[in-house]
Amino acid sequence: MNIAVPKETVGGETRVALTPAVAAQVISSGIGVTIQKGAGIQASFTDDMYEQAGATIAPEVSGLYQHADVVLKVQKPNVEEIGMMTTGTILICFLWALSDRDLVRKLQDAGITAIGMDALPRISRAQSMDALSAMSSIAGYKSVLIGANALGKYLPMLVTAAGTIPPAKVLVLGAGVAGLQAIATARRLGAVVEAFDVRPAVKEQVESLGAAFIDIPQEEKDTETSDGYARELSTETQDAQRNMLHKHISKSDLVITTALIPGKPAPVLITSEMVSYMAAGSVIVDLAAEQGGNCELTRPGEDLFTDNGVIVRGPLNIPAAMPVHASQLYAKTLYSLLMHLTRDGRIHLDFDDEITQRATITHDGKVVTPLLFN
Repeated sequence: MNIAVPKETVGGETRVALTPAVAAQVISSGIGVTIQKGAGIQASFTDDMYEQAGATIAPEVSGLYQHADVVLKVQKPNVEEIGMMTTGTILICFLWALSDRDLVRKLQDAGITAIGMDALPRISRAQSMDALSAMSSIAGYKSVLIGANALGKYLPMLVTAAGTIPPAKVLVLGAGVAGLQAIATARRLGAVVEAFDVRPAVKEQVESLGAAFIDIPQEEKDTETSDGYARELSTETQDAQRNMLHKHISKSDLVITTALIPGKPAPVLITSEMVSYMAAGSVIVDLAAEQGGNCELTRPGEDLFTDNGVIVRGPLNIPAAMPVHASQLYAKTLYSLLMHLTRDGRIHLDFDDEITQRATITHDGKVVTPLLFN
């Protein structure tokens, strides 16, 4: 079996699917690895490093795909890349099939077996394969640095000869993996942190990191999906929560939003009216920008400076801003999945296995995952 790792084609993507260290692990299991020339350079992994690990370097991408049994990528493929894959090729990457049915149809028509790293079930057996959590942790960490860079204040309290500077007030909306990492990072930097999540069960985790949990009473009790994600709440409940959060947002120096609903636009947690009550110089970092944003004013990929002096940042693909560790973590989750799927040196798809069934989007010209039938 030969695994191919092409250079990412999406603009701004600096990660690579396999690092030299993980490539060496794959090769030691008897599987061949071919890397496109320069695929890892933006993540600080040179072609020499891959060759030392035992991988083959392919100078042209067309030859890379032609002899590939398995293709490992970070981002989903474009039309040209799909066209270079042969029928029966196994593709493993982030696919976001719920949001891109057109891509699913193209993969079906091409006879590609497509496995989505974003579609893996959140069960204990799949924890080592959880690329979403690995990337979300990076996004949460980096979001605080992005916010601190835009904020014209210190985050920690400082006592100086010129006077005492109070700590910045940080509010994190959403306490999943990204939110919890944002909380931990903001606390390490000395900020006073509050957090809110629709799932009351995360209160203990928030408080264990030294943040105050904003407890908003709500009538809806079923606030969490079986996969551990926050469930979309009714319009009435969302409005009530926004009203309660209003005073906390208006008093915050930095607000980080992380709320996402798989396959749907991000819920609006901060309205334009709420932003108008924030102090000049306050910053919002919207980690949900790629799905429209949790702030009504968010412009994906841009910075907005409001009339009252608030900065709204909508960064995209934050993990690509930390390509070394992002690639290392992603490669390790890929390796875990590969080892789970491999039998006697070949990929073996057992659709009675929950991991395989949920993560496999297309196979043999058909849609496999139950996610697209719900």
